[in-house]
Amino acid sequence: MDDPELHQDRDLAWIETALHTLPQPVADEVRTWVDVLRGQGPREDEPRSWEGVRRYLTTLQPVLTAWTAAGMTTLREVTSDHLQDTLEDLTGTARRQLATALRSLFRALKRKRAIFRDLARHLAVGDLTGIPRPVPSDLLVGLLDRTETPFARLAIALAAVHAVPAAEIRTARTADLNLACGTLEIRRGLLRHTLYLEELTHRRAADWLVYRHQRWPASVNPHLLVSQKTALDPEPGRAVHRVTLGQVLPNGPTLDRLRQDRILDEAFATGDSLKLMRLFGITEQTPCATSAPPTRSEPRSYPVSRTSHRRPACLSPPQKLSLNSREAAGSCGYLRKNDCSPSQVLGTVRACPLRPVSLSSDTSFDVTLVS
Repeated sequence: MDDPELHQDRDLAWIETALHTLPQPVADEVRTWVDVLRGQGPREDEPRSWEGVRRYLTTLQPVLTAWTAAGMTTLREVTSDHLQDTLEDLTGTARRQLATALRSLFRALKRKRAIFRDLARHLAVGDLTGIPRPVPSDLLVGLLDRTETPFARLAIALAAVHAVPAAEIRTARTADLNLACGTLEIRRGLLRHTLYLEELTHRRAADWLVYRHQRWPASVNPHLLVSQKTALDPEPGRAVHRVTLGQVLPNGPTLDRLRQDRILDEAFATGDSLKLMRLFGITEQTPCATSAPPTRSEPRSYPVSRTSHRRPACLSPPQKLSLNSREAAGSCGYLRKNDCSPSQVLGTVRACPLRPVSLSSDTSFDVTLVS
């Protein structure tokens, strides 16, 4: 007869190993929580899989190890300060996962009467401030130069310059792109939000269309962005998968974070919620959050707003402004204070809509911007 130990679930084996590394009675308390997750608690809850329990314990293991290393002998000694200090430096997904695991742990121990009070009951899940943080400059410098495909460059330009959500980038349609007038319509239900493309995004869109036509000339997919699977998919109207779009920046900020950074930067530059709503087509709740006066970890200087997707010349008469090179670069893309060269930010910066020029800090020229 086969030994049952040889057929033990690998997730269960990992959990047992992790519990053996914890001192008593903390290990017994955590084991009680595991039993509750497996449906052995006082209430008839749906049991979680060993894989789900392992994910929870993986999130909690560094915290439990730190507490026991500091001399904690039981989870009854945990105070509100311990919980707040644990979550203080975390944001986003990491904070939500840890806060959720802590609430599950102490709720289960309270049900089993292993602790007196559930201090994690009112623990806030997510970012306490509710204000998105700016993306560090070192992650943005040369962002387009580090991408290798026209697919990725266009997706980054739409998110970082025009603050288009990743879900709307996936569903944007080729028929709504008008390179002659430099516009792209974003469909939002029955509504339409028009983007006026500056030279950077216009060039990326044109490069992508050429690449798409050369690689998949027989594709009839109506979406602007297609992948190898969706370009020739027999199912009509299938959008590129969100995982494929998420792999655009595997080692950098996500597209949604680039979008938040773009809106946050415009909020600091203008402080006008109505302008943010018109510019990005967002709801009235979003400008209220981004227009609040948070403290910046690093200063940014924008003599001219970097909003470059204005109405094209074919729709309204242009307006001439005299700007220096740093102001012109700031109006066309990412440019932060103390950056060593405008051409290093997001790739090669061009004075829109003129031909490429050599930029220096003391160069002045006329730039045609459209109001």
